[in-house]
Amino acid sequence: MAPHFDVILLGAGHNALVAQAYLARSGLRTLSLDRAAEPGGGLRTLENPRLPGFTHHPHSFFHRALTQMPWFRDLELERHGVRYLQPELNVAMLRGDGRALEWWTDLDRTAASFAQFSRKDAAALRRWTEEFRPIVEKILIPEAQSPPLEPERRRQLLEQTVLGRRLLEVSALSPLEFVVREFESDAVRAGLLFFNGLREVDLRLPGFGHAIPALLASPAKAQMCVGGSGNLARGLIADIGEHGGAIRCGVGLRRILVRHGRATGIELSDGETITTDVIVSGLNPQQTFLGLLAPDDVPADVRARAGQFEYNLLAPLFALNVALREPPRWSAAAARPELDRAFMFIVGLERFGQFHDIVAAHERGTLPDTVAWGACPTLFDPTQAPTGKHSAFLWEKLPYALHGDPANWDTERETHGRRLLAKWTEFAPNLSAAVLDLFTRSPLDTERDLPNMTGGDLLVGSFARGQVGWNRPFPGAGTYRTPIPGLYLCGGSTHPGGNVTGLGGYNAARTIVADAGKAIWWNPPDIERALIALAE
Repeated sequence: MAPHFDVILLGAGHNALVAQAYLARSGLRTLSLDRAAEPGGGLRTLENPRLPGFTHHPHSFFHRALTQMPWFRDLELERHGVRYLQPELNVAMLRGDGRALEWWTDLDRTAASFAQFSRKDAAALRRWTEEFRPIVEKILIPEAQSPPLEPERRRQLLEQTVLGRRLLEVSALSPLEFVVREFESDAVRAGLLFFNGLREVDLRLPGFGHAIPALLASPAKAQMCVGGSGNLARGLIADIGEHGGAIRCGVGLRRILVRHGRATGIELSDGETITTDVIVSGLNPQQTFLGLLAPDDVPADVRARAGQFEYNLLAPLFALNVALREPPRWSAAAARPELDRAFMFIVGLERFGQFHDIVAAHERGTLPDTVAWGACPTLFDPTQAPTGKHSAFLWEKLPYALHGDPANWDTERETHGRRLLAKWTEFAPNLSAAVLDLFTRSPLDTERDLPNMTGGDLLVGSFARGQVGWNRPFPGAGTYRTPIPGLYLCGGSTHPGGNVTGLGGYNAARTIVADAGKAIWWNPPDIERALIALAE
């Protein structure tokens, strides 16, 4: 007879691992299946094959507020050796004129940097930070950590409170509209849009005007995992194993088995079958509903909605990874020495209008003028390179279909990597003699490594066309349950979206455990109750 599990999870990315850890702790017999050689998805730390001892992060490095995620605490990841750092000079936008716009973990120091460009903008920074702090704490955080509400119910509850009405008012804008309306300095506008917007949403989209003040008001900034992002995956895997969960990698999935309209098992590419009571897919909607389910097993309207799921035009990344004799030494640090300890650095962003150029280039499939960001992890964690040496990277948003065809990246990748290094060296001249080794990764390489990231989309799905909340990935599958009994979703294509938050897996686990009739042993927030309480 085929082996049987209470729950089978498809894919072993971080959302699936978070979900599996909760399910295993709930007493369910779980198994994750993944085509990759090792679990973790984008949580990967690679050793340089040519220079042992240098480690690199091909997909995921900056983790915002991760230690404040409820699952980080619930799963006792520090006990499994997972530690994070949050450097004080969190972000520095280095400009060609030698000045820098800085974001510190301390609001006063951030405001002082803003004031060098505009005192009015420094005051606006403080005002929006203070105004949005209770909105973040009482609405946005509980909302991200709960299964989504039906849109009309959400609006109804928000309209009953002062904070909710303010959130709706600001959300009606696009990030571009918000920044133009509230800030005057060209440099500040550009920095806010890049650091707090472009990496996550299309800045032209109405409905996301709150994104920038919400991130400004968040008490937590960018963090890094000590030892590399892969250590977070290892911590999750250790907790899963400790509670009886199993993970199999290097296996191909042929199809989801359906019997009497219910998902009942998995057939692997070698013909092996495994039966289960519940399947949880961390894959994207096309992989799940079109690739793994037979057409007769999926209602036609569900197939259509899955097929129409859209990916982010602006999300694909090009990465330059370097091994160094010494860390980057910024020219601007001659006047501001603290810049040499900046965690995230941004180069090439000189004016607000560059955003329009970047969008236009992605639409054409051409290369825009370089605007890139990166880090030198070894400044803060020397274990990621041999003694006295350093590793660093620079990321750039570039089109997936370069000149109309993603295959063009295979011939253009190395040339563009050298071009990107030349831009970096304009700001840190010592790099001309400091590079020991380098390698690049294109948007096409991302898709090859992580096929759920269609088109190189690291966020696994656009937020356009209403693909948010209750409607993510599409109406009828937005609460982690799908129209097919026994089949659930948990990946970045679900609420609240991509990036390393683990909240897709965290929220899905609550739904699955409740449906299985098991006790919810943790203490998750309830967004509906939270909004009702605000109105009382």
